[in-house]
Amino acid sequence: MNLENYTILFLEDEKNIGETLTERLKEEYSDVTWVTTVAEADAELTKRHFDLALLDISLPDGSGFDTAEQIRNTHPTTAVVFLTAMGTADDRIRGLELGAEDYVVKPFHLRELLLRIRNVLKRTQRLTNHTHSLVKIGSASINFERFTATVDNTTRTLTHKESLLLQILLEKCGQVVSRDEILDRVWPEGEFPSQRTVDNFIVKIRRLIDGANARKSCITSIRSIGYRLEDQALKKAKNT
Repeated sequence: MNLENYTILFLEDEKNIGETLTERLKEEYSDVTWVTTVAEADAELTKRHFDLALLDISLPDGSGFDTAEQIRNTHPTTAVVFLTAMGTADDRIRGLELGAEDYVVKPFHLRELLLRIRNVLKRTQRLTNHTHSLVKIGSASINFERFTATVDNTTRTLTHKESLLLQILLEKCGQVVSRDEILDRVWPEGEFPSQRTVDNFIVKIRRLIDGANARKSCITSIRSIGYRLEDQALKKAKNT
């Protein structure tokens, strides 16, 4: 799919920003839906799938955080970008915990925002185009199209960052992937995660794919460098 054909849901109650940005987005993407309330956003999400949701947070009838949570639960392949005046560290952390791909604080530079959106869509496209949409890693069955992981008949939704990190490890199965490469490929420009952030994500993924009875992790730590997904983690895989 060409980036120009992606669908975008834009939730923004400020008229000037809404009109200006909608017009500019439509110059690059053919299908942009602008709504001004959480209720309108919820209604659109029940009708169709969007590739990206650009969300304000403080709205007349609720919070964009609630919309993001709905998207995560019902449309896991929709990428989320927050565009808001709420720029505290706690706000950013909450947005990222909800699986947001990016978090942009007002006032913003228009060209920078458009570039961020394009970069998010490119990452999403790369993830969606994974050659093996369903693969077994360790104890988990990962569905990259649905952004889900199933272990012991229990399924949970993966965030875009978790899915992309797993994809990178799969691409280089048996090879060491440095923390720097992971940071460059998973986190957008403008975010400033540390190498410790990568370590924390690896801890979550290990808990997911290793299983409760594993004696050894499928992901090996290489001191001061990064991580390696071991070949034997995929020996029993049945890709479809």
